[in-house]
Amino acid sequence: MAGHANSVKPIFYALGANFAIFLAKLGAAIMTGSSAMLAEAVHSLADCGNQGLLLIGLRSARRPATAEHPLGEGKAIYFWSFLVALVLFSMGGAFSLYEGWHKLHEPTPVTAPWIAVAVLAFGIVAEGFSMWGCLREVNKARGTRSLWRWFRDSRQSELIVIFGEDLAALFGLVFALIAVVLTVVTGNPLFDALGTLAIGSLLVVVAVFIAIEVKALLIGQSADPRQHAEIEQFLADRPEIANVLNLITLQLGADVMVAVKARLHVDAAKPDVTASINRVEVALRTQFPYVRWSFFEPDTTD
Repeated sequence: MAGHANSVKPIFYALGANFAIFLAKLGAAIMTGSSAMLAEAVHSLADCGNQGLLLIGLRSARRPATAEHPLGEGKAIYFWSFLVALVLFSMGGAFSLYEGWHKLHEPTPVTAPWIAVAVLAFGIVAEGFSMWGCLREVNKARGTRSLWRWFRDSRQSELIVIFGEDLAALFGLVFALIAVVLTVVTGNPLFDALGTLAIGSLLVVVAVFIAIEVKALLIGQSADPRQHAEIEQFLADRPEIANVLNLITLQLGADVMVAVKARLHVDAAKPDVTASINRVEVALRTQFPYVRWSFFEPDTTD
């Protein structure tokens, strides 16, 4: 379960940062009347709830295999991650769009704007710390791949969610800061409403991208392409295997299931096929500890 263990720390970084930011934003929104600040406060509160959902998902994913769930419940984390995407879309994005649209038609002057600026600056620093913690784990996982390539290839839904949330939070804070400053400089509350709409649009876009990635895992996705290729090469190099006819990997939370169909070398001196398969499976699990289940079928054709 190493993959999940690596994801817990960024979740707690994000939870602590978002709760502190929520309290600061809420106080500033009440004092200033800024809709962009209120939208950001709701966004931070939604993020706190999202981190709680991810922790529930990680706990559920650790449940052992049973007769009813013979491959364990590792995929539970995908369900909870998808819920997070829905919360981000509705409580974050949709609420912000509604609030911005409302303020366009009923502009409200921003009072005590420098309080909002100070809170947003604090929020950027706190979210920057959360993003730093997340990127540390992302960089360990992505290797030489770009962030976009990692986002598309990663099978750690909880890390995908935290990365997306932190990214949206940082840009959202910047949008809110720009909106408040422009409102103060021009005296036109229209910029506050436009900033709120920009925040809502950003959250909706991020939520949709997260949902697309998690949906692929929910319906069943192979292991990380690099891991799949490494397993295939490992099997091809085994002296017991003449050639790999078919290889299926399935990501189940932090664990991977492997199903192999291969043609074995027939050794007249050691004709025991079962022993050959056992040697391969033991070596496979030793080389790749995240492989929890392996099914090997000897055959001559696919």
